[in-house]
Amino acid sequence: MKNYETVFILNPVLSEEQMKDTVKKFVQVLTDGKAEVINEEQWGLRKLAYPIQHKSTGFYNLVEFKAEPQLVDKLETEFRRDEAVMRFLTTALDKHALEYNEKRRKGAFRKDKKKPKEEAAS
Repeated sequence: MKNYETVFILNPVLSEEQMKDTVKKFVQVLTDGKAEVINEEQWGLRKLAYPIQHKSTGFYNLVEFKAEPQLVDKLETEFRRDEAVMRFLTTALDKHALEYNEKRRKGAFRKDKKKPKEEAAS
């Protein structure tokens, strides 16, 4: 199994609930395919660098997971079929990217120097 990271942008006209349901659907595709979801982040509504489908904003989401390459193909097919998805990019992670992501999850690169929720609760 290889490590992957997928960032996808959802249509901004979706309600908060519809957006969460759509993300849940894609995570379910991964878990049904025996993938291990390592991290899931919702970055919220962000301005796009350029208009996509005549829209200037979108809901950004990131999912980091371990899976077989065939499952990535299936996930990307689901992205293409769903009209709510404006763009997506799946990247295979090497050891340096894995190390960077681990540090990022722990808050090493935060400008506000606050601890992530998990550490603050401990």
